[in-house]
Amino acid sequence: MTAHPKPLLLPRLRALLVLLLALVLPVALSGTAAADSGKSARTWTVQVGSESSDQAIQGMSFLPRNIYINAGDKVTWEANAAEIHTVTFLAAGQTIESTQPLDPFNPLYVSAQGGASYDGHSYYNSGVMTNVSDSGFPEIDSYTLKFPDTGDFTYYCLVHGAAMKGTVHVRDKGTDYPYTQEQYNNRAARAERAILRDGYEQWSEARDQADDHTVITGTDDGVATVMRFIEPKVVIHVGESVSFVNNGMGEPHTVTFGDEPANPFPPLGDPTNYTGGQLNSGILPPGVTFTVTFNKAGDYDYICALHDYIGMKGTVVVED
Repeated sequence: MTAHPKPLLLPRLRALLVLLLALVLPVALSGTAAADSGKSARTWTVQVGSESSDQAIQGMSFLPRNIYINAGDKVTWEANAAEIHTVTFLAAGQTIESTQPLDPFNPLYVSAQGGASYDGHSYYNSGVMTNVSDSGFPEIDSYTLKFPDTGDFTYYCLVHGAAMKGTVHVRDKGTDYPYTQEQYNNRAARAERAILRDGYEQWSEARDQADDHTVITGTDDGVATVMRFIEPKVVIHVGESVSFVNNGMGEPHTVTFGDEPANPFPPLGDPTNYTGGQLNSGILPPGVTFTVTFNKAGDYDYICALHDYIGMKGTVVVED
């Protein structure tokens, strides 16, 4: 008569295999960890900017602003917003003030400069970074630098000047890392939520300042920028005026009626007697007001020529 294995034999074999794996696998993995010790060269990620889902609120921060790495590591900056930014390490002796305002026609400012390994004292620039393709600049969605030498290296966004900067802290090889990438990511996510709250608060305050004769041309406080005209549609009568007020801290805008000029920086047209066609405020820095008198009935659409691609548009309805 053929002997049959006891019913409990196979479960016991499975249990034995599980036990052996539990004992052997950690030893194998510990050998890998010991060889690495968590200190081999790594690539870290920093987010460039942030935004609301409708792109109306744009964050003015590198996230994280401070990152601690070891000599030989790399940092990759990833475009995280439609608003344009740069990652720029200035040359020794160069000041951020000397680069302001950004000249969009200067390739030193808007195109990639320097190599792939940072030397600690020369000019390195990512070029204009954005996560959209219709900003008017080539889409650069990431930028990577290797840091072979120790030191604290501060970098800027040339679009937003001293208000938007970060620092790469490079320590000796083999130094314990104070944070993991996941911890940096969690901090970045919390910062993004705080930036959005700040933007919505600014938006609410700006609405209190707007009426049919006053449009707030965006607003910013160095943390977040509201990339919208507030309020975007106003209704007036022939012969009346609308004042467009940039009351932010650093973000420039334009008020542009008609066809968008190839160069939006210089003013175009007569704002004291507007009856249609092209009219451009030129660049409106913070603290500047652009007033337009409308002398013909009609619906007049306008844009910010710098930020129309993310929805900064409006309409003036002029009635008899």
